[in-house]
Amino acid sequence: MKKQWILALTSVLAFGSIIGCSSAGSDTPAQSTAPGSQASTAPAGPTKFSISLRTLNFDYVEKHSNINEDKWVKELEKKTNADLDIRLIPHNDYEQKMIQMFAISDIPDVVQGGAGTNGKEMAGSVQAGVFLELNDLLKKHGPNLMKVIPQEAWDEVTLNGKIYAIPEFLSNSSRRATWVRADLMEKAGITKDPKTVDEYMEMLRAFKKIGVENPFMGREQFKYADIFFGAYDVYPYLSQFEKVGDNVQPKFMDSDNMMKALQTYKTMYDEGLINKEFATINPTNFKNIILAGKAGMWEMNTQELLQWETQLKANVPDAKIKIIPSPVGPDGKGGGYLYASAARSYFINKSAKDKAEGIIKFFDWMVTADADKWFDTTLPVEPKTPEEVSEQRYLSGFLHLVKDDAYRKEILNATAPGKDLLKVFETIMPNEGRGGIEFDPRLEAMQKNPDASPLSDTPPPVLLQHMVKMVYGKSPISDWPKAIEEWKSKGGNEILKEATERFKKKEGIKLRGAETQNLK
Repeated sequence: MKKQWILALTSVLAFGSIIGCSSAGSDTPAQSTAPGSQASTAPAGPTKFSISLRTLNFDYVEKHSNINEDKWVKELEKKTNADLDIRLIPHNDYEQKMIQMFAISDIPDVVQGGAGTNGKEMAGSVQAGVFLELNDLLKKHGPNLMKVIPQEAWDEVTLNGKIYAIPEFLSNSSRRATWVRADLMEKAGITKDPKTVDEYMEMLRAFKKIGVENPFMGREQFKYADIFFGAYDVYPYLSQFEKVGDNVQPKFMDSDNMMKALQTYKTMYDEGLINKEFATINPTNFKNIILAGKAGMWEMNTQELLQWETQLKANVPDAKIKIIPSPVGPDGKGGGYLYASAARSYFINKSAKDKAEGIIKFFDWMVTADADKWFDTTLPVEPKTPEEVSEQRYLSGFLHLVKDDAYRKEILNATAPGKDLLKVFETIMPNEGRGGIEFDPRLEAMQKNPDASPLSDTPPPVLLQHMVKMVYGKSPISDWPKAIEEWKSKGGNEILKEATERFKKKEGIKLRGAETQNLK
């Protein structure tokens, strides 16, 4: 089996065989552990282990000369009785670097993966038996993890009733939001928040009139710039299927609404409301342009607002950012796509079995009150400079590996701006977001047909090409049905067939969002 797995991993197109269902069995940790449970006493000597971590566009991390010598890493080691060997994986090359890591068998003791057991970045390694089953270890050495982490997050990292990872969880799956420069709205004379797509377009036109360089901030692959697809409920990803008649299909096959969404982006392009080079703007440039004060509206994770505003004010002292309800479409709904209950997951290599107890205890401390206090309040909760923001985000966001990654109540409740942001989490975010039918394990047909399948939350390559051409006016938007036919010919038909078969058999189905409740 090992030989077959290694051969499969040498090809980017093959990711191991997919087995079983992801729902938790009777051995899955639940939230029934008695309150006040504490982790068992740590071993006398520190647990030495290697761990791969994605840089995640954290400035502090990407600019550090040697993260293992960082003062906060050293403090974390003292608090957790650990000796860490952190191996950073560049954010922009994450999936490719992960696949390479498995292909050459250079696997650390702990691997940080995505939301579940079967992400493309894991390259079939869980099914191939690379990682430990954690049920018994968690019961013995992870009482705090069992108590704090919601069942839904455990389900994301469970395969055939066996837990294979420790998840960083999300208490609110509506994570991305629509951000607007409130000071620019005031300058443009806009006194009422827009709601519909048309009202949003009028706001962007008003931004252009007052000289805003990028009324709407676009980005390559439409990532963190896809909110208008949400308005029409046609997110162009294979993580969102819907039931149509007796079959299931990706939402982007709703041609009428997809063409309306594409026309919205084309109108923005034609009128200069979006950067003419949006298709090549990478995440770093995206953020830099915004923090330079050159954007009016964009999309980002809600919890980042206070830090981004502080960094923006360093360049534009009078700038103000606010989060408003996302644009709604014909059905009166909208918002970002709903995330899984697990944000990232931590897998323990079988070769590190003798270290597993100490590793579990390391993560178990992460969800204690002491950990929350150290990560969240050691540094100023209201940083004043971009450098202070970067360091605080690093300590509370990057090094705090297992936590509620939706928001940090301890930080938000400490300041007036934080309390205002907490209201956004409580009032705006729960009322928006687009869900759908998802498959875990991933569809085998998606693994066999890379042109028809996306990398992470991006459109399938064959469709992305058409989307960009249509927005740029290089091909007519009315040709979208032809684009779908090309997608079908390059593996889409296999994906549709397998998706419908699995949906009817109820094999590895996850229903996310209110619109799927009638399918249960």
